[in-house]
Amino acid sequence: MSTQCERAVNNQCKKNHILQFRTTKPNKIFEGMASDMFKQFFLLLRTYFDMFIDFLFSLYWERQRKPIPNLEKKHIMLSESAVNLASKIRNKQLKSEELVQACIERIKIVNPILNAVTDERFEEALKEAREVDRLIASGQADFEKQPFLGVPFTAKESHAVSGMLHTLGISLRRHERAHEDAECVRLLRHAGAIPLAVTNVPEINKWQETRNMVFGQTNNPYHSGRTVGGSSGGEAALAAALASPISLCSDIGGSTRMPAFYCGLFALNPTAGTTSLKGSALRSGREPTMASIGFLSKHCEDLAPLTSLVVTESARAQLQLDTQYHIKDIKIFYCKAAHDLRVSPLDKDMLQTMDRVVSALTEDSSPEHPPQPYQHPGLRHMFTLWRHGMAQEADSFPSLLTNNQGHANGLIELLKKVVGVSAYTLAAILKLLDEQVLPPVERDWAERVASDLREDLVNTLGSEGVLLFPSAPSPAPHHYTLYLRPFNFSYWAVFNALKFPAAQVPVGVNEAGLPLGLQVVAAPQREALCLAVAKHLETRFGGFVPPCSISH
Repeated sequence: MSTQCERAVNNQCKKNHILQFRTTKPNKIFEGMASDMFKQFFLLLRTYFDMFIDFLFSLYWERQRKPIPNLEKKHIMLSESAVNLASKIRNKQLKSEELVQACIERIKIVNPILNAVTDERFEEALKEAREVDRLIASGQADFEKQPFLGVPFTAKESHAVSGMLHTLGISLRRHERAHEDAECVRLLRHAGAIPLAVTNVPEINKWQETRNMVFGQTNNPYHSGRTVGGSSGGEAALAAALASPISLCSDIGGSTRMPAFYCGLFALNPTAGTTSLKGSALRSGREPTMASIGFLSKHCEDLAPLTSLVVTESARAQLQLDTQYHIKDIKIFYCKAAHDLRVSPLDKDMLQTMDRVVSALTEDSSPEHPPQPYQHPGLRHMFTLWRHGMAQEADSFPSLLTNNQGHANGLIELLKKVVGVSAYTLAAILKLLDEQVLPPVERDWAERVASDLREDLVNTLGSEGVLLFPSAPSPAPHHYTLYLRPFNFSYWAVFNALKFPAAQVPVGVNEAGLPLGLQVVAAPQREALCLAVAKHLETRFGGFVPPCSISH
C-alpha cells in the first residue's frame, strides 16, 4: 500500500516538475517562437499553393476572356449616378423613357457575355416610364415622396418582384414566380424607381460565386474568365458594365460587398436589424438575422439616399445617414492581416492597396490622431465566428434546397454528384456537408470570443472612428478556384457575425486591370462614418474605373 502511495506521489512530482518546466519563461519563449515559425512556414506554403492554383486555372480561363463592349455615346447617361439621373428627370433634362430604353439596350449588349439577367420586364418598365414622363409634364409628380421617380433598378433574384421569376437558383423552383414584392422592392417602387430585371444568384445566396443549375454562371465584366463573387453577383456585373443605375442587394456573409469588390464598385452593408428581409430569400421578415438589405453603386453618393429608403422608420433616425464628417475629425485604425490560418495570405496587390490608403490617410487625417494599427485575437477565427452566426439563422438550407418539400442530404447528394445526377451545385452540397457532417462550433466559446471582439472594437472605434480592413486576399480569382479557397470570404463575413456596418470602397485597378479595394468598418449605427471615409477615398483615388471605354 505504501509502495503504491509512493509511486503516486512520485508520479505527481514528475507531473508538477514537467508543468513547472513548461511554464518557465524561457520555455514559453521557445514555444512562442516555434509556433510563429510554424505559422510562417504554413503561410509560405499557402502562398505557393495559391500561386500554383492561379497558374493552373489561368491556362484555361485566360483564353475565355471576352471584352465588354464600349459604352456608346447615346448611352452616356448610364455612367452617371442614380442621384444625378433622378435630378435630371426631376428637372426635365432627361425623360424616364429615354433612360429605361438606354438600360434595356445596354443590357442586351452586355448580358450575352455576363449572363447576369434571369428575367426581365422591359415592356412593362417602358410603359411605367412613359407614365412617369406624363406625370412630370403635367406637374403632378411628388418628388418629396418619390426622390428616385423614373429611375430604373434591378434586383437580385432572391428578392421577390411581383410577376417575375423567383427561383433562388434552385432547380425545383425553376418556374416559380413571385406573387408580391419583397419589402425592399416595395419601398423602392414607393420611392418612384422602376423595376427592370432580376439577376442571377447562387443557390439560396450561399456561395462565393454566382452559379446555379438553373441559369448557369455569371461572369466578371473586367475579365469574363473570373468570378463576379456572390451572392449579388448578377447585380454587380450589370452595374459595373454600365447597365443598371440602381442595384438592390442583400448581405449575410459579404453578399453585397464581395461582388462590389470584384467589380470595382462602392457598397454599403448597414447595421444588422435596421432593414426588413420580408420577401427576400423566402423570409418572413420577423426572424432575427445578421443579414441586411443594401446597395452597390458606381458612385459613393448613391449609397446614403438609397439605403435611407430601405431602413426601418426607427433605424432611420438612429443611423443619421446624411451626417457629414470631415476626414480630420475621424479616427483611423487599420488591420493589414487577420491571421486566420483558414484564409489565404494577402497577395502583393492587396498589401500595396492597404499601404497606399493608410499612407494617404496619414497625410490627410489630423496629426493629433494619425492612423493606428489594430489587432485582436478574435480575428484569427473569422470564419468560425461567422459559421456559428449562421447556425443561429432561422432558415433551413437543406429544406430550402428542396423548396420546403423535404430535407436534402449532403452525403447522398455528393454520391449523386459523382455520377452526375444531383440537382445541386457542388457549392450547395459542400454547404450541406458543413451543416450535417462537421461538428458545430462550441457555442459558449464562439459567443465569448465574438462578444470580446465586438466590445473591443466598439471601445476602440467609439463614435468617431473607423477600421480599414482588407476585402479579400486577392482581386477577382478565376472561376471555380474558390472551391480550393473556401474560407476567403471571411474578411467580409466576420462583420456580419459582429453585426457591424461596413462599406466596400474601390481603389483603382492592378496591372491586369482587375479592381482593388478595401473595407471601411464602423461601430453599429455609424454608417455615416463609413460613407465619409469612402467619399474621401473616392476623391483621393478616383473611385470606379469602368471595364470598358466610354464614348463622349
